Amino acid sequence: MQKLGLVIVVLGLFIVSGLIVSIFENQITLEGIKQENGRVSTTEKLIISTDFDIEKTPIGIFAIQIMDFKKNTFSFKVLDPSDIEIISQQIDSDTIEEEFDIRDTGVYKLLIESSSDDGIYVAGAIGPLPDPYKKYIMSIISTSLIMIGMIGLVVIGIYGIKNRKKSV
Repeated sequence: MQKLGLVIVVLGLFIVSGLIVSIFENQITLEGIKQENGRVSTTEKLIISTDFDIEKTPIGIFAIQIMDFKKNTFSFKVLDPSDIEIISQQIDSDTIEEEFDIRDTGVYKLLIESSSDDGIYVAGAIGPLPDPYKKYIMSIISTSLIMIGMIGLVVIGIYGIKNRKKSV
């Protein structure tokens, strides 16, 4: 019976380890991505800026989420280090995520504007495109650890039920 308890603790540690690796996976995915939020109106803009190095990443990514979305109210611009617009368009949904090409090393800005007088809460992020290989490897490790722990607990449960029937 003590061995069974030890096996359950070890399987629980597998599950906890998988969850911890999953947390690190999220941190690696968001590494270098600058996030900010605030109210946006005709008088208030949200500007998020971050450094890009063209040698480290040729592609940037940005995301915008609007809480009380109203069509034809919001627009955004992505500006390069020389303050030249790379992308400029109206926002037509409450969430948008797009990639853009990095042309030069320097500070890139995501500028979110509104034509509404009401201050509406907006969250935005801009940064380098996350490395898909790091994310994939970390995802496999965390999923494997959690699955090993869960399958082990199911097997132990079935084993315990069968042994209980035999002893009765």
